[in-house]
Amino acid sequence: MSFQGLQAKYRRLHQKSAAWRLLRAGNAPLIVAFLADLFSEESEIPFSRARISLDAELIRCQELGIWETETSAGTYLNQWIKAGWLREMDDILTKTDASEIALRFCLGLDDRNTGTTASHLRIVQEAVRDFAVALSPSIDERVGLLEQKKSEIQQEIDNLQAGVLVELTESEQRERIREIYQLASVLTGDFRRVEDEIRQLDQELRVQIIEGGANRGDILLSVMKKEAILASTDAGSAFEGFFQLLCDQDRSLELREQLRSILNRPVARQLSSQQQQFLGQLMRELSRESDRVFQIRRRTEEGLRAYIESGAAGENLAVDKLLSKLERIAVELKKVECKLQTTTTLTLPVGAVTITSPETMRLKTVDEKLDCSGVEEHVNAIEPSLKMLSCLDSVQVRAVAEQAIVTLKKHGPMTIASLATRHPLDSGLEELIAYLRVAKSVGAALLPEKESVAIKDQQGIWLQASIPAFLLSADLFPENLDELVL
Repeated sequence: MSFQGLQAKYRRLHQKSAAWRLLRAGNAPLIVAFLADLFSEESEIPFSRARISLDAELIRCQELGIWETETSAGTYLNQWIKAGWLREMDDILTKTDASEIALRFCLGLDDRNTGTTASHLRIVQEAVRDFAVALSPSIDERVGLLEQKKSEIQQEIDNLQAGVLVELTESEQRERIREIYQLASVLTGDFRRVEDEIRQLDQELRVQIIEGGANRGDILLSVMKKEAILASTDAGSAFEGFFQLLCDQDRSLELREQLRSILNRPVARQLSSQQQQFLGQLMRELSRESDRVFQIRRRTEEGLRAYIESGAAGENLAVDKLLSKLERIAVELKKVECKLQTTTTLTLPVGAVTITSPETMRLKTVDEKLDCSGVEEHVNAIEPSLKMLSCLDSVQVRAVAEQAIVTLKKHGPMTIASLATRHPLDSGLEELIAYLRVAKSVGAALLPEKESVAIKDQQGIWLQASIPAFLLSADLFPENLDELVL
C-alpha cells in the first residue's frame, strides 16, 4: 500500500478506533491505570463497586494534585461506556476489545522481553511445518513431512527408554512459561471481539429493517446469513473452537490439570502472583467469558424478535417519512423566501399538544391521597433482632466446600449422593444446590447415570431428589478455596 493509502488508513483509525481514542485521551494514564487495577482480579465488576472505587481514587488524586476535576465517578463511568472503553449489562461492567488492546499495548511497552525469541522461533517453525503439510497437494511430500515428524518423535521416545532425559535449561523454562502466559492472556480479547461483532450485527439488522422495509422472512434469512458470517470471522471461529474444547470434559480437565501441574513447579516463580492466578483460573475465566457471549447472543435474538413483532420498525419508518416531508416543506419555504416567523395553517396528523402558557397545561392530579395516619416512626436499632438473624440463616456454600474436601481427602472420590450419606442434608434444597454449585465450580466429571438424594427440609419433611451424578475428588479443589466461583 502506498504512503497515501497508509496515511488515509491510519487517519481513519485515529478518528474511529476506540482503543486509539483511549490512548490519546488527556487523562489516559489515569484511565488505563484505573481499568488495570479494577479488573486485576476479576473480569466482571458491579457498577456500584466501580463507582465507589473511582470516587476514592478521584479524592486521592485531588489531594495529590494530579487529577483536578469536578466530574463525579458515575459520570466518568457512563462516559467511558459511551466511548466504548467499558461495557455495561445488568449493572455489571466488563472490559471491551478496545480497552483490552490499550491495556495490552501499555503493558507491552514495559515488558519487552527479548529472551522469548527462541520460543517464538520454535512456535513459528512448528506452525510452518504443520501448515506446509496441510497445504501440500503432493501425497509423497505430505508423507515425507509426516515421516520426518514421526522420526523426531520416535527419537525422543528411544532416548527416554534408554534413560536419556533431556531437561530444559532455566532460561528455556522461563521462555516457555512466559510464552504460555502471553498466549493465554490474549484469549479473552477474542471474546471481546465476538461481543462487539454481535452488537454490530444487531445494529446493522435494525438499520436494514428500517431502510429496506423487508418482510419477516427476508429478515430471518438475513439473520441466518449474518450468524454464518459471524461464525466464520477470526474471533467467531476462535470462540467456536474454544466452545468445542469446553464441551469435551476430558480435554478441558486435561488442560486444567496440566496448568495446575506447571504452576506447582518451581518454574512458576518466573511469573508474578497475578499471572499465576490468571493461569490457575484460566479455564474458569474462559467458561465465564463464553457464557457471557451466549447471553449476549440470546439477548440480541430476543431483542430483534421483539423489535420485529412489536412493529417498531414500521413506526420508525413512518417517522422517517414524516421527517422527510417536513424537510421538503422547509426547503420549499426557503426557496420562496418565506419568513420563519410567519404564521401558517399547516397541520400534521401527529397528535401534538399545543401549549401557549403554563396555565394551559393540564397536569394529572392524584385520585386519592396517601393515608399516613397509621404510620409510626421507629428509631433504627444498632443491634440486629433475632427475627432478622433468623432470615439470614442460610446455607454457606464455602462451609459446604470445606466439609466436602475434608471428606474427599479422607475417603477418596465420591458423588454427591455418597457425600450426603456421610453428611445428611438437613437444610433442604438450598444445601443440595450448594453441593451442585461446588461440583460445577471445581469442574467435576459428569457421569452418564443419575442418582437419588434424600433431603430433609426445615420443617422436617423428607424429600427425594434425582440429580446428575458428579464425581468429585480432592485434587479438583484449588489450594485456596477463595479461587472457587461460588
